[in-house]
Amino acid sequence: MPTALLLEDEPLLREGLKTALARLWPELQIVFETGDGDAAMARLLNDRPDIAFLDIQVPGCTGIDIARQFSGRLHIVFVTAHDGHAIEAFERGAVDYVLKPLQALRLATTIERLRTRLRDNDGNGGDGITKTGPVDVRPALDLLPAAATLPAASARWLQATVGSQTKLIPLREVLYLQSDSKYTRIVRVRDEALVRRSLSDLMQVVDPQVFWQIHRSTLVNVEHVDAVMRDSFGGMELVLKGRNERLQVSRAHRPLFKGM
Repeated sequence: MPTALLLEDEPLLREGLKTALARLWPELQIVFETGDGDAAMARLLNDRPDIAFLDIQVPGCTGIDIARQFSGRLHIVFVTAHDGHAIEAFERGAVDYVLKPLQALRLATTIERLRTRLRDNDGNGGDGITKTGPVDVRPALDLLPAAATLPAASARWLQATVGSQTKLIPLREVLYLQSDSKYTRIVRVRDEALVRRSLSDLMQVVDPQVFWQIHRSTLVNVEHVDAVMRDSFGGMELVLKGRNERLQVSRAHRPLFKGM
């Protein structure tokens, strides 16, 4: 039976991928799962599965580092929110490069590609994989949301840099998230932190009912909004609890606060 390793540093996203794979490809055995790149590298050096599903930006060595090390020695699929490494990924022999949030139909396509690779490598078709044609995505649709996407399950905390320390920041304490070059600022009442993840990436893991996008570069935790200020020209700003700055709401997002 085919075996696989999962590298994903968001536990809920990892569980979602694992569950969807179990529904779509029940013959596949997940032999190791982790959110740490160094742990994944160590496991692959000692016990190599057939397939590795890799996120790119994770603690320790990255998914790209692992692909460089094991190129040609196992089948690699990148599952990531970052689209900037696709060329290098395929240069390293990746079977597929899948962007989050992952759709059930897209995952089914990836599985078919992996099955083909495994059959070709086996030669005699003795890979233990059921050869029954296209993957039936209907079982996975029962577990996925109506839009057929893997749950961008709401995280409860973020791992971020505060000074020289790495801290776990509960999302309930975050006032807003703001894009800052290659990083995202995480702002609380008492401090700020940086996380090396894009705002679009973080939008997949925060609760959209709590974190509202008010600008292309800003998500605000509406539970920490103290007041909505409007000017005579139609402009809108948010006053936050415990902070002096005000957040500007772009024209496209002002209807969110209609009636407030």
